Order: sequence, then C-alpha cells, then structure tokens
Amino acid sequence: MNILIVDGNEKEASERYTKMGMDTQYEVYKNVLENLSNNNLNILVVHPAIKDQYLPLGVSLDDFDGIAWTGSLLNIYDMTPSIIKQIELAKSLYTKKNKIFGSCWGLHVLVTAAGGKIRKNPNGLEAVVAKEITINDQGLQHPMYKGKNKVFDAFCWHYDDTENLPSNASILASNEKSKVQSIDFNINDSSVWAVQYHPEFDPLWIAGLMKQREDILLKEKAFSEKKFFDEELKFFSNYKNNHQEQHFKKYKDLTNINNHTLELSNWIKQFNY
Repeated sequence: MNILIVDGNEKEASERYTKMGMDTQYEVYKNVLENLSNNNLNILVVHPAIKDQYLPLGVSLDDFDGIAWTGSLLNIYDMTPSIIKQIELAKSLYTKKNKIFGSCWGLHVLVTAAGGKIRKNPNGLEAVVAKEITINDQGLQHPMYKGKNKVFDAFCWHYDDTENLPSNASILASNEKSKVQSIDFNINDSSVWAVQYHPEFDPLWIAGLMKQREDILLKEKAFSEKKFFDEELKFFSNYKNNHQEQHFKKYKDLTNINNHTLELSNWIKQFNY
C-alpha cells in the first residue's frame, strides 16, 4: 500500500525538533503508521512548504492509496506561499480517488481547500491535552471511532479552529475548547477524516514539545501554575516507569498507545490489502 505523508512544516520548524533530539512531525507520523499497519507500507514524505518541486521525478499523485497530513506551526489565514502551495495540493488530491487523514494543521488545510474557513480560536490556545473530547451520535457510528471511548483526552497544540465547515462535512466530536474536534466529509471521489488533536503523538514526544515551548505554555496560562507544568512534564517524560495510580488514572487515554492511536489504526483498516 502506498501512503503519501504531507509534511506541513517549513524547514526551520522541523529543525527545532531535530536540534532537541526529537523526531520531526513527519517522522512521528511515518513511525506510527508503520507500527499500526499489519502489512508493509510504502511511505513517501513530501515537503510542499519547503520545495516547489516536492514530488520526485516519475512519481504522480495517482500513485497513492492514502494521504496523511501532519501538524504544522503555520496559521492557514496568513496565506503565505508555503501555505497556498499546500491548499493547492489538497485541491489537486480532491480530483483523485483518495482516503485522506489530517491532524490539526492537516484539518485546517483540508477544510480550507474544500471551501471551509479556519479562524483564530476565540477560546485561545488548546495545549497540551485536549480534555473531555466527546463523540456525538454520528461519530459513534463512524468507523474512525470504532472501539473508542465516548469521552476521551488527546494530545493537542493549536491556536486555531474551524469557523465554517465545507458544505457536506459532519462534526464527529467536540469539547469545550473547540466545537470541531473531528470531522468527516467526501469531496468528489475522496474521503476525508480529520481531527483537531494529534493521535500520532505519544507522551515522550509531547514531553519534548513541552520543554521546547515552556515559556509559551506558561504565558498562555495552559497551566495555572508552573508546578502543574513540572508535574505533567515529569510524568510524560518517564510515564513507562511511573506507577503512581493517580497519574495513570488521570492520563489513561494518553498512556494507552493502542487507544490513543485508534483513529489512525481504524483509518488504515479501511484499505483493502
């Protein structure tokens, strides 16, 4: 099965991760998809925010069975050239027969390319954990959420959310911070599943992100006190060896990797091997 991963970041953003010894967002996505699949995946990563000619010679958008779109530090409404290129790529993909999954920024690009609108979230930054995401009745019947708890927490980082959906999109899950936490829509022959959170992240990677962005998290009041930031960072950094019952109960949706990545494993199960 051929999978195209679209890296949403510009070069400088990815270098921030590598300088800290972290995987980039596209490497995180590639590793997760490979671990979740029962069959070998032929994965190509492209970087439209970095390169104008991002497809290798001899490779066509028709060559792929599925498309996965990563997160990004970009804001869609800035409409810089690297953003416009991604929107145009999404529009091109919509002319094909595709199964597409987008996380956070991926949702923003896919919604915009299909005629929706993304805004700066009036409720402010949502990070590090999107709490009490609730699957609605339609979502409970959707294959993306097969086996998922109706209410769950997920890793996240976003300033923006969806103001207007594409015409035929359905909201599948919401929470207090963002009405649109996940959506589903079809456009031409393409099927799109997209989430506002990050099922591809894991506790160790999110701990690295917290270290990188501590000042932002405290300035934006994502944690009411620094001691709560320190407590969460300490737990995520060493969650495999932390056996305190209250922490595992609090973070059970995030430390059970099979449950946390369920949306992606359900997406992969769509494909006929």
